[in-house]
Amino acid sequence: MSVEDPIPRASRFDRMRQLGQHEWLSPSEWRRRLLFWTGAIAVGLSAVFFAKAADYAFEVFHSVVERGWWWPLLITPATFALLCWLTQGALKATRGSGIPQAIAALKVEDETFRTRLLSLRVAVGKMALTLAALLGGASVGREGPTVHVGAGILYSLGRRFGFSDPTAAGRFILAGSAAGLAAAFNTPLAGVVFAIEEMSGTFEHRMSGTLLTAVIVAGVVSLGIMGNYAYFGDITASLPLGKAWLAVLLTGAIGGLAGGLFARMIVPDARGLRGLVARLRARQPIVFAAACGLALVLLSLLSQQGLYGTGYAQARDILQGHPHTGPAFGLLKFLGNIASSWAGIPGGIFSPALAVGAGLGENVASLLPGADAPAVVLLGMAAYLAGVTQAPLTAAVISLELTANRQMALPIMAACLLARAVSSLVCRVPVYKALANNLIAGYEEERAKRDAPVATPDKEEAVHP
Repeated sequence: MSVEDPIPRASRFDRMRQLGQHEWLSPSEWRRRLLFWTGAIAVGLSAVFFAKAADYAFEVFHSVVERGWWWPLLITPATFALLCWLTQGALKATRGSGIPQAIAALKVEDETFRTRLLSLRVAVGKMALTLAALLGGASVGREGPTVHVGAGILYSLGRRFGFSDPTAAGRFILAGSAAGLAAAFNTPLAGVVFAIEEMSGTFEHRMSGTLLTAVIVAGVVSLGIMGNYAYFGDITASLPLGKAWLAVLLTGAIGGLAGGLFARMIVPDARGLRGLVARLRARQPIVFAAACGLALVLLSLLSQQGLYGTGYAQARDILQGHPHTGPAFGLLKFLGNIASSWAGIPGGIFSPALAVGAGLGENVASLLPGADAPAVVLLGMAAYLAGVTQAPLTAAVISLELTANRQMALPIMAACLLARAVSSLVCRVPVYKALANNLIAGYEEERAKRDAPVATPDKEEAVHP
């Protein structure tokens, strides 16, 4: 009769225990994955609804404008003033693009701060007020707000089901932001690159698979409802080596300079023109917002098609070679975007930035008669977006996926890198990071005031007899 060796049995038990602890068999890990996938489906559905509603809202405004050029003089300033008033209190977090709010919430691991920026009430308010801005003709986009909504949905879902740990909550915020951008543009790869380059700055190994699946699920939902489409249509353009590559240098330099200037103008500061704007806005915020709306209308009167809305239709017409905007469209849209941003109303800058880049690219193409005009316009769009965001990889991937064009990969990447370098000379801190830092600084100042000890009269007399 043989006696069985106890060591192999213990070894088998250890292996079985280790197998049971593997992440693929862990109930908590599967619960987290199911939450990610469910949240990604919700983000995809929200993005599709937001896109349809945004198009409808702007169509309503456009139909009103066609009845009389003077209607925007009444509608747009009043809309700006109303949105400014509505965002004075509990909905203050809905102002602006929404991407800075997601970045700030990702950096500050405080549940109260995160809830203030990413609650479901804020997400719903962000969507509704952005639609109201488009209904009033504001020069804003929906992509940044979709990122904000995506981050809010996944964060709120994770918090509701027990993932309140700061690190775990940060993963939900990151995945929701990436899924929101991917579903908004129907660009899955751009969503992943955006999460790495703009949101987190790193690509955590443990997070990579979950992030990818969230982006894929949101993209599949958008694809299933909207169909397999390119945002600006299939653009056939190429830029062969030679003199045509002068367009890379021109669009990179001009796009970077203009994008950096725009970013610098919308980041608050206490000095110079921005300081004057901040003081006027703080003194009479509602009146100032109405004045910004009036400025947008007056600028639009100088443009053949106006500067209202996202600028999607104008950019598409310029890309496809039959523009109806006029040679000054890029400059006027640039100024209209600044007016909308200074008003502090909800709305993003992605689509309006692409429209400005298309206008500037058209101007550069007129200087290079030997180059393919759509190719130069595409370079202008990518370079200006890279100049505004200082995220060259995200700008390059978005531009390529929006036009279903792979032949322009190298010229676009070169123009984006050049634009980012030039932009950093004008605006040293990327715009989203700078705006997020302002939110964080306000939170830290508020916390310092809250935690400061209150001096009693006896202590004051002891210090100052």
